[in-house]
Amino acid sequence: MNRPWWITGVKFSCQTGCGKCCDEPGGIVYLSRHDAKRISSSMGMSVDDWLARDCKQTYDGRYILKSRKSDGICIYLSDEKTCNIYQNRPQQCAAYPWWSENLATDRSWQQTKLECPGLTAEDAIIVDGNTIKIHVLADRQSTKGFKQW
Repeated sequence: MNRPWWITGVKFSCQTGCGKCCDEPGGIVYLSRHDAKRISSSMGMSVDDWLARDCKQTYDGRYILKSRKSDGICIYLSDEKTCNIYQNRPQQCAAYPWWSENLATDRSWQQTKLECPGLTAEDAIIVDGNTIKIHVLADRQSTKGFKQW
């Protein structure tokens, strides 16, 4: 089996105030059970109450974060393009740009590089392949989601 192209590491540095990964109308953030527990707890809410307030279910029943009705952007993205729950953000968010779909082909990776300035930033540092692998697996787990609490 061939080793993934990114296993030797990829340069990246999240850029302050960027928010490009979060401000796409219609973006979908799938939630893991761990996300639901962690985020609801950080807000002092029961999981059921938090799911009812801040989440919705997809057609196939998986829980996702709601988007703002006004523009379709994540409800937790501030006007300053920062995450209001950054310390407790969903693992799918923390995994970006290391999503399987972004790493799958050269074409998808080139598109990701165009969308994410952290991948071409002057201050970018090498993220090792094992760290990337952890993020890829976390993204896959989140995408599976959950349908019932």
